[in-house]
Amino acid sequence: MKVLVPVKRVIDFNVKARVKSDQSGVDLANVKMSMNPFCEIAVEEAVRQKEKGAVTEVVAVSIGPIQAQETLRTALAMGADRAILIQTDQDLEPLTVAKLLKAVIAEESPDAVIMGKQAIDGDNNATGQMLAAILDWPQATFASAIELAAGKAKVTREVDGGLQTLEVSLPAIITADLRLNEPRYASLPNIMKAKKKPLDVKEAGSLGVDLKQHLKVLKVTEPAKRAGGIKVETAADLVSNLKTAGVL
Repeated sequence: MKVLVPVKRVIDFNVKARVKSDQSGVDLANVKMSMNPFCEIAVEEAVRQKEKGAVTEVVAVSIGPIQAQETLRTALAMGADRAILIQTDQDLEPLTVAKLLKAVIAEESPDAVIMGKQAIDGDNNATGQMLAAILDWPQATFASAIELAAGKAKVTREVDGGLQTLEVSLPAIITADLRLNEPRYASLPNIMKAKKKPLDVKEAGSLGVDLKQHLKVLKVTEPAKRAGGIKVETAADLVSNLKTAGVL
């Protein structure tokens, strides 16, 4: 069984994002970048399934600038077998990303796609669902547990108020939630081995997908700064301050 794992290069989650002075977007200059945390969970899950014997090959794919090779090398160091970079300097919309992934899937013919439920930069939570729709594949989103066997995937997913267990026929799209697993740290020997694993680079324009943007970002602003709180001596003072603030 072959599993395809899309991964995205984003600002490291420990870094505070800064807005450009002209409010046209987020400043990425001299900012630490890393693999999207949900993508990291997806890679870990695919590698664990391989270690169980349910999967024979894990292929990582990323869509982005040439620097995304570093992100793919991280996936290879975690245990992916090979990687594909679809190179583009454009910040693509979820539907365009889904169409590019469809083109890659047509070439690779994986039995399943395991991907992060969303990226922490755009927070769209849309690519997995769109990919399932245009492929006409079953989907299981927000997975907190995955079992692969005999052409089926049993997926436990988090829903409001509890857990839901689905069984889907493969091939299928599965998106990883936060509690699916704890990603491993790549060891130094595996980082060195990853440098020798195959990484193919293709131009996004060569896949026959229209990369035209349909959405335009008008303005990006930082959240409003919150005023500092105050301490009160008694419950009566608290109620009085809440009334003054119009909360009560």
